Amino acid sequence: MEVFLKDSTSTRKLGRALGRLVLPGDVIILAGELGAGKTTLAQGLAEGLGVEGWITSPTFTLIQEYRGRCPLYHLDLYRLEDPEEIWDLGLEEYLKGSGVTVVEWGDRLGAFVPERLEIHLAVGPGEGRRARLIPSGERYLELVKELAGSLLGE
Repeated sequence: MEVFLKDSTSTRKLGRALGRLVLPGDVIILAGELGAGKTTLAQGLAEGLGVEGWITSPTFTLIQEYRGRCPLYHLDLYRLEDPEEIWDLGLEEYLKGSGVTVVEWGDRLGAFVPERLEIHLAVGPGEGRRARLIPSGERYLELVKELAGSLLGE
């Protein structure tokens, strides 16, 4: 599924719709160049989960935890390059935990997370963004179908 996001409000709206649908144990991978809207989408997702307060990218802390209708684990792997180094951080606890895990620069995880929803964000055309949603696994196929229905209903 591909969605055109005309501005940051649209990006946050997509995240909010997704946040209403995710379940504990879900893994959302965010990929895209700097400034593509990964953190904005994560902020919207947090809103959809009922997280209160401001969500920032955990670039230097690597992991932020938030409370909503279920825990939100927000990871940022920008500063890490080697998949083994990433895995040595003990991310398995988050990826298989009782919350929703959102990973910025998550494409660096490689094959460590076979079932997931990947969202590739790209700048353009114009001031907008494109979001390409790639589900891996039956749960994520259903999630994308639900999300498409949710977005059409708005």
